[in-house]
Amino acid sequence: MSTIPPEIRFNRLLRMVGPQKLETLRNTVVTVVGIGAVGSFAVEALARSAVGHLRLVDFDIVCPSNINRQLIALESTLNRKKTEVIRERVLDINPDCVVETLDLCVDSQHTSPIFEKRSDVILDAIDLLPGKTALISEAVRRGIPLVSSMGAARRQDPTLIRTTTLPHVTGCPLARALRRELKKADIPMDSIECVYSIEPPQTPSAENTKSTDASLSPKAPLPSSIMVTGCFGLNLAHLAIRKILAFQNG
Repeated sequence: MSTIPPEIRFNRLLRMVGPQKLETLRNTVVTVVGIGAVGSFAVEALARSAVGHLRLVDFDIVCPSNINRQLIALESTLNRKKTEVIRERVLDINPDCVVETLDLCVDSQHTSPIFEKRSDVILDAIDLLPGKTALISEAVRRGIPLVSSMGAARRQDPTLIRTTTLPHVTGCPLARALRRELKKADIPMDSIECVYSIEPPQTPSAENTKSTDASLSPKAPLPSSIMVTGCFGLNLAHLAIRKILAFQNG
């Protein structure tokens, strides 16, 4: 337990939202699925916004190629579980936060552990279509509010990031594929708020994709920039906080 009262630790936030909404945040359970380039920044924002209970889901470890864009990727954290590293970071920000971790690779067969406990809002920061589709489908079926990150890779300009509901996302191949899969499963999409970019995805040159790093996947990884992925994560957290506090646009 912390010796710093929440009204001191979160004083600037308290001045913005007031004591009642600060208490709402402290009593909220948020689940973040995918603790990578987008998800790690979303967790950081939630922790610093007084969210009192975080459930953090990822299966991976921190590796050297994460360092350019993932908040938790440092020389000192290499080869450690992402969930373990992010849990320590959250508790260093707010020792009063309840932090649960789940080491799980989410795919079409593995979503049920996420839904065994309460979630007031779910943040989807999964970058692979099967897991993304499965998570969103189950959340919608259960009536759990969810916000989702679309494709952040192959973009460079953070000023072109936007938010809207999934049916209205434009210029994103991942969103198009996701809509197709959800339509097949007869999943309504109007309530799914998304972060996306209107910047056309860039195709890297062959010269830029050459690598001598044997630790990287044989399939060329997608290029990405922290300026974009970090802003995606912060926007994702904003959408979640807005849902929690029932803020309206404008």
